[in-house]
Amino acid sequence: MSSKPRRRLAVLACMDTRLDLYAILGLKRGDAHFIRNAGGLASEDAIRSLAASQRLLGTEEVIVLMHDQCGLCGASEDQFAMALAADNALPPWRLGAFESVEQALAASLARLRSAPELTHRDQIRGLVFNPADGSLREPQRVAHA
Repeated sequence: MSSKPRRRLAVLACMDTRLDLYAILGLKRGDAHFIRNAGGLASEDAIRSLAASQRLLGTEEVIVLMHDQCGLCGASEDQFAMALAADNALPPWRLGAFESVEQALAASLARLRSAPELTHRDQIRGLVFNPADGSLREPQRVAHA
């Protein structure tokens, strides 16, 4: 089996344990690269991984998969930062909390579509999974940033 995904697909998704990406997207082992982080956000490290996926391993399409009932939705950046600071942890990154999964998805899509590190920015789309009923939806497409 090659390290190059058969479907030339990379998926950026939340690390939530309820997300079985193979089942949700109808994929098999070897079909896609999976990049996971808290929230499925287009962080600097996610862009690094997607750039390697595209430039070194031939992926051409990106799916950003977020979900309803995400732990970052409604979380407090300030409270999280204070808890870290109380333990003398002052990381250069922010939690990435958000109030709306659709707005967070739109922001991540805009960031990826404008990232010069990515060579295939025209085939990036977003999906939202509902863990309560197993449904998958594509929010209304937002204009490119």
